[in-house]
Amino acid sequence: MMEKVYSIWKHTFWPGNSDDFHYRITSRSQKVTSFWNPQTPTQLRPLTAVLHGPSGIGKTTLAKKWMLEWRQDKLPKTLKFAFYLRCKEMNRQGTCTFAELLSKTRLDVQEVKIPDQGQNILFVIDGFDELRVPSGSLIHDICGDWKKQKPVPILLASLLKRKLLPKATLLVTTRPGVLRELRLLAEQPVLIEVEGLSELGRRDYFLKYFEQEDQALRAFEAMRSNPALFHMGCMPPVCWVTCTCLSWQMEQGQDPATTCQTTTSLFLHFLCGQFTPVPADYPRGPLAAALRAVCLLAAGGLWAQMSTLDGEDFRRLGLQQSDLWPFLDKNILQEDIDCKGCYTFIHLSVQQLLAAVFYILDSEEQKDGGSCRLDIGDLQTLLSKEERLKNPNLAHVRYFLFGLSNEQRARELETTFGCPVRPGIKQELLTSLSEGTDPFSSTTDMKEVLYCLYESQEEMLVKEATAHTREMSLHLQNKVDLVHSAFCLQHCRNLEMISLQVEKGIFLEDEGASESYAWQHDHHALHLWTDLCSVFSSNENLSSLDVSQSVLSPSSVRILCEQITRTTCHLQKVVIKNVSPVDAYGDFCLAFIGKKTLTHLTLEGGAHSNTMLLLLLCEALKHRTCNLRYLRLGSCCDILPQWDEFSLALRINQSLQFLDLTASELWDEGVKLLCATLRHPKCFLQRLSLEKCHLTGACCKELSSALIVNQRLTHLCLAKNDLGDGGVQLLCEGLSYPDCQLQTLVLYQCNITRRGCKHIARLLQGDSCLTHLDLGLNPIATGLQFLCEALKKPDCNLKCLGLCGCSIPSCCCQDLASALTSNQKLEALDLGQNTLGQGGITVLLEALRQSPSPLMTLRLKMDESSGVIQKLLQELKDSNPKLTINSQNARVTRSSYGDFLFWTP
Repeated sequence: MMEKVYSIWKHTFWPGNSDDFHYRITSRSQKVTSFWNPQTPTQLRPLTAVLHGPSGIGKTTLAKKWMLEWRQDKLPKTLKFAFYLRCKEMNRQGTCTFAELLSKTRLDVQEVKIPDQGQNILFVIDGFDELRVPSGSLIHDICGDWKKQKPVPILLASLLKRKLLPKATLLVTTRPGVLRELRLLAEQPVLIEVEGLSELGRRDYFLKYFEQEDQALRAFEAMRSNPALFHMGCMPPVCWVTCTCLSWQMEQGQDPATTCQTTTSLFLHFLCGQFTPVPADYPRGPLAAALRAVCLLAAGGLWAQMSTLDGEDFRRLGLQQSDLWPFLDKNILQEDIDCKGCYTFIHLSVQQLLAAVFYILDSEEQKDGGSCRLDIGDLQTLLSKEERLKNPNLAHVRYFLFGLSNEQRARELETTFGCPVRPGIKQELLTSLSEGTDPFSSTTDMKEVLYCLYESQEEMLVKEATAHTREMSLHLQNKVDLVHSAFCLQHCRNLEMISLQVEKGIFLEDEGASESYAWQHDHHALHLWTDLCSVFSSNENLSSLDVSQSVLSPSSVRILCEQITRTTCHLQKVVIKNVSPVDAYGDFCLAFIGKKTLTHLTLEGGAHSNTMLLLLLCEALKHRTCNLRYLRLGSCCDILPQWDEFSLALRINQSLQFLDLTASELWDEGVKLLCATLRHPKCFLQRLSLEKCHLTGACCKELSSALIVNQRLTHLCLAKNDLGDGGVQLLCEGLSYPDCQLQTLVLYQCNITRRGCKHIARLLQGDSCLTHLDLGLNPIATGLQFLCEALKKPDCNLKCLGLCGCSIPSCCCQDLASALTSNQKLEALDLGQNTLGQGGITVLLEALRQSPSPLMTLRLKMDESSGVIQKLLQELKDSNPKLTINSQNARVTRSSYGDFLFWTP
């Protein structure tokens, strides 16, 4: 029987000799190679192996092949027995003993001394995912007695748990959805993923199916043009469906590429191609009734998460075998060879398509369902995210629903079967996208939505679905994502911002490769990429682009840059971060030369010694049409060797106001060069960030001098540099000069102590312009009293003060409270990540409650909140509604107002 089943499967889906095809399986364990090798000693073989993969990939066939090899092992002194246990058939068994279960599988089971021969017995447990049992119940009723009466699912679970025949070898097949539950049952299983046909194997399949090579290659390229369909082609049944469908079309002189445009178009074409279209004036007859019946069966099976259906399923749905005869006759629905009275669809995708048809047929056509559909959810339930998470197959039904909403697809269905499509289905699908949360708010939801919209091939549907979408973050992990994104983005007319992340493997990185097969793959990807990038020059609303963590190719970079340089491209803000190849940064800078709409540019990552990048950037800055206002260079190039060019560009450019050199290798030597530029009368910089640039207190004298001379600079960030108290003293000397216009100073994590606080306090009490100061993550607890005294002075102009993580103890809260009640200018105070204690917090809140204060934002760390504090918080909220108290316990490393980038427009 095993030989017959294996032979029939090969004959149906494998043209020619199946042994020639490149079929793939993968496992993280080397043990998989020994499973079917008879020469491997028994003690080295894995006891439990799990074949997992999607429906139709060939798990059952592979298991039966190994089962045959096991039984045909002729090694001396071994007695091989193999038992095939199909879970779908086991569902029909009542309560029995393990011995009785085996006797129904093999007639000679009485001759086998089961307990004694365990090490020579193989059990194939096929279709574990179809075992009908309440979730989790298998683990709690395990049985070790093989003569005890138990439900069959419990016996199978006991076998997997090694309570029955612990030395037996087990081979389990399943779909991936139940792997977690299976791993809880099986003892140290070896997981083997069945990947199916390789790309070369799929190509060989087409060459063997078609008599003429040119037709085979034409059909193969048509399939490969749709990455989603091509991925499904790793399953031999899908290759068979595709070849069958495309051969019909080419015989009729039609273009196969159109059929392969979407998965829906292919499978619907295959389905409709089996039948003669019903004439328009012909009354609806048996074919229409059979379609409704088979769609009901398909939907019922999917909701029950079953691909194999038996008489019980037929009765539950009110169907008989005769109702389905046209589809049985065409082998779209087939009787199961292993299980008499059971039926399965030729492929799961066909079942999913027919289930989708069930929902789009006119409601008048579906009125006779009655109570038999109690287990089948309605359209709104099907479209709900909750149901799709519980039953992943419903997601594919949803894709087919959008595909069938296409007017041409709907017309093809109506013409073939004479069944009208329900009116308003397109609007119902559109409504389902906008219900609940924003479908574009998460990467996963957005991918599903783009897949749905692509299947529809309806431009107006895409426009309506994305009418209110302003931002989109695209994570392109494969060519499928690229296809869907390229199609949909071209119709998102109100999009303003796009974020792109492109994974390795989409483009051919080594463009010198001469292999034509690889070149064709890359050529198709570049064609799709061109469609995607065209939105930057065709969408006038698109103003922001972020390309981060991306692996591109020289050709893909050139395509994107060509779109950026067009006059119809209105990009204003561009972020290029951690992009390869490294030459891409230079290409982007070249594209930015003369780009008058560009106002914000961030370049991070790349090659540190990229000389050409900085030279091209300088050319962009010096161009007469440059309107760049914000520039961030995050360790993407070594500035010092080309400082003369960079300094010249800063003096020529009169638009640049904000320069962010965070994490650049400046050191003290670089700051001296920078300060010389800052002192130049034609330097127009207003805000400067030198965060984490390896600076010490030695450079602060130069900085102090520059701050005195440059009266345009108003914001300076020196965070995460070891300036120390000496450096702060030098800075304060410059800040104390009347000509210094600095308003914001960020000294976060600069190793400032009590002595440094004295210098800062003295500065704040004078006639300083400083209004924003961030001293977070500095050990200044004992110097807090100096700051508090300064805050009490009427000349102190400070509006925002950051003291996050400064190790401030509870005992200092009285000084803070006194300062808050005296100061009439401070609007924001950050005390986060300081353990003030219940007493300290109470003192602060009580002071704010009793005395009026201009304070609008207060951040505190509250590990626990007493009734007294809750009462004070409520009273403060009532008496001063403008005051916001943030007591989140989550760790925040920078004040919200202290971050230099907070002031970036």
